Amino acid sequence: MLALLAGGSSRTSSSNKLAESENAAQNSNNMSWGNELWDQNENLAIHTNRGIDALDKYANFLRDRVAIETEYAGKLRRLVKNYQPKKKEEEDNEFTSMQAFRNLLKEVGDLAGQREVVSESLQLQIIAGVTLLSKTLREERKKCLSDGASLQQNLTTQLSSLDRAKRNYEKAYRDSEKAVDSYKRADMDLNLSRAEVERYKNVMTSKIQQSDDAKNEYANQLQKTNNLQQQHYSMLLPAVLNRLQELDEKRTRGFREFIVGAADVESSVAPIIARCMEGIVKAGESINEKEDTFKVIERYQSGFTPPRDIPFEDLSKCDPDSVQDSHYSNSTSNHLTMRGTMSANKLKKRVGIFNIFGSNKNSLTADGQKEDFSDLPPNQRRKKLQAKIAELQQKIAQETNARDGLMKMKIVYEANSSLGNPMTVEGQLNESEHKLEKLKVDLKKYQGFLEKASQVPVATSSPQANRNQLQNGHRTSRHSNGSADDHHDDGDDQPDDAGSLSRSDSEDNVAQIQNGHNNNNNGSSASPESGLGTSHTSLPGSGQGSANENAIGEDTYYETEVETLNPLGTCKALYPFEASSEGSIPMNEGEELQVIEIDQGDGWTRVRRANNSNGWDEGFVPTSYIECTLYA
Repeated sequence: MLALLAGGSSRTSSSNKLAESENAAQNSNNMSWGNELWDQNENLAIHTNRGIDALDKYANFLRDRVAIETEYAGKLRRLVKNYQPKKKEEEDNEFTSMQAFRNLLKEVGDLAGQREVVSESLQLQIIAGVTLLSKTLREERKKCLSDGASLQQNLTTQLSSLDRAKRNYEKAYRDSEKAVDSYKRADMDLNLSRAEVERYKNVMTSKIQQSDDAKNEYANQLQKTNNLQQQHYSMLLPAVLNRLQELDEKRTRGFREFIVGAADVESSVAPIIARCMEGIVKAGESINEKEDTFKVIERYQSGFTPPRDIPFEDLSKCDPDSVQDSHYSNSTSNHLTMRGTMSANKLKKRVGIFNIFGSNKNSLTADGQKEDFSDLPPNQRRKKLQAKIAELQQKIAQETNARDGLMKMKIVYEANSSLGNPMTVEGQLNESEHKLEKLKVDLKKYQGFLEKASQVPVATSSPQANRNQLQNGHRTSRHSNGSADDHHDDGDDQPDDAGSLSRSDSEDNVAQIQNGHNNNNNGSSASPESGLGTSHTSLPGSGQGSANENAIGEDTYYETEVETLNPLGTCKALYPFEASSEGSIPMNEGEELQVIEIDQGDGWTRVRRANNSNGWDEGFVPTSYIECTLYA
């Protein structure tokens, strides 16, 4: 029973709401400015003008907001650009905090992009629509007011005609009344002649006729005025006011749509902004302080052990000179230990600067470090060597796969010569074998470096601490692997000071320079100005490099056979080139040459051609002057 009552009450309430909505719609349809505000033309004109002004004000508000959004997005992008990690800070990018900060900058840049989207959408969709609607409404309002003014002018003119006809009728009626009174007095006056009485009669008749005509005109004008007034207030003026009503409703409806549209523009980017916020939170949560601590240890751990306790020195039982030397040795060792642990980077740079005239065994790499990384602390040196070995192993694997592919291609070409010339693959195979052999030699060399680095006792305070052994009658000899071997002097056992050691090193280097040796192991340059382009001894591991290594007496060295480089392809000269720098060769337009070394990014390609003396001319030519066709 209660359920039935509840269901009945709900149906009753819903029907009541429906009836109320229908009544409201009917009332809104019956309520029109033409019927309800027929006498408020001026107020309606003022109201519509204020409404359009409000629409223009909203447009100005949107323009100011777009300017703020654009400025905000621009400042965000400038902020992101200013706080991008500098090149010198790239080494810190391995830390999780710096990675999170980079991700934060990326998300902030995306936020700036979304603010730009909001700004552009508001400008193109909302502001343009508001401006067009305002312009249209002003034109329609002006036309409506003009039509209303024309209708009012017509009604005013008709009312003036009616008033004028009424005044004429009133004057004619008074004149006719006077004429009738005059005629009556004249007819009763016995002193007047019949002719004078007849004249008064004619004047009376004329005035009466004029009064009747004015009356008829007044009645006619009154009818016209009533008809026009009825039509004006029932049809013409309501139509104009209804047009103003439609205009104002159109403005109000547009106002609503534009506000909702602006909110939709903001809402459309809200999911992306939310994802940006999630990215920022994720970046913050990715920071791991323990991992950063471990990476700091990995980066700066030198492998040295802290210095041992300083022993007690009894001056009464020791020679004062030896005590003084021992004190100097300990202080120097502690100083070098501090340099090796806390200032490894600065020490590396100083070694690179002051070891320019060092032996070929300590040649520097492109980043200013020694080839065997002997200028680094033991732990860092082992990591560098392990990374280098891994890199060489990866290159050997790649080169091995390439060689296997070339061998399969050669077998296919030999089986079916129509597919290709086996000799072209033969040249590439020889070159691949040469590269593979060189990589294996380098791998063996760096494995030797790593083995010797692993054999170095960790208890040494620093690589430079061995110099202190000079004070005990020893001399240290540095090798390319970064180790130090102690050789006892069999002669007079006279200790060599630092000056004599540096002087002997310099003399050895001067002798090498005079004998035409080169201290650079690589011995090749990508630039033709180096003058090494035409010399086969500039190849890695051959010529001057091997002679130099043999001259300095390394314990272990590797020797490769000098071979002519196999061509990588052919090239055709597009333009003539005059060789004006050392290491380059001239060429004529249309000349075909062999490519033996591709462009390494410096804009030069190494080529060769056969000469008249059954030899080869090699050198560099501009890459933009030739069209290369490399072998598959």
